Amino acid sequence: MFANADTNKDYFYIQAQDHPYISEPYRAESYAIEFLRKGSIVMQTKLKKIIIHAPAIITLGPSVIRSFTKDSDEILIDIIFFKPQFFLHNQANVFFLAQYEFFENSDMHVFNLEKKNKLKFEQIFSLLRQSLESNSHHQPSILRSYLYILIYELDSFKQISPNESIQNPLFEKFREILFKDFIKHRSVQYYADALNVTRKYLSEVIKNNSGKTASNWIEDIVALEAKVLLQNKELTINQISDILNFPNQSAFGRFFKKCEEISPLEYRRKNI
Repeated sequence: MFANADTNKDYFYIQAQDHPYISEPYRAESYAIEFLRKGSIVMQTKLKKIIIHAPAIITLGPSVIRSFTKDSDEILIDIIFFKPQFFLHNQANVFFLAQYEFFENSDMHVFNLEKKNKLKFEQIFSLLRQSLESNSHHQPSILRSYLYILIYELDSFKQISPNESIQNPLFEKFREILFKDFIKHRSVQYYADALNVTRKYLSEVIKNNSGKTASNWIEDIVALEAKVLLQNKELTINQISDILNFPNQSAFGRFFKKCEEISPLEYRRKNI
């Protein structure tokens, strides 16, 4: 996204009547805080897909694999993008952003707003937009101040809002380990051992909580990562095969075609 904006700046703001993202999964180099004012969109982060209806705030960190599609004809959305090095300027705690799970956790990206909270965020985004329209040499510092306000308000919002996505703790832990270890470990037995349960029991819990088998989860996250990497034209397919820990390019090709019904090369040609 930054490639299409002022690359001399580490932040930028847009207000759009259409969502500015492609529908294929990708990562970004920036953080994003989005205010969906009107309409609805379909968002997938990692393997979680949801429909988001306005009014809502969406928070995304750079490492999150995401994709978006429209769910309604009329959309109005405000987005502030900022790179971590910009936000952390003069910040003693380099892990400040990392402590807020809603940037990285797929179950915490969306804040559905009631009327009073909608008005509050409308005011903050309005002030933020006005600061960016000015030519003040204090603009970066002013913007950081509003970003701090947004982050603190969202954190407070999360503390008092019930967590509607609480699921079986074993399933949650499985996903946590899977997203961390899937490059090196693709056997269900590995995850069962890591969680100190039998393979059969783990498989039953995963199936009951998600409707998918543990093997499906493993295949889906590997295929998702492969699609992101295939959009990087600087990487050869053989290099991607190595990154994903396949024994050779042919094995990677067979796996990808089984999951996506097209070859890695066909996918790349279609999306680059």
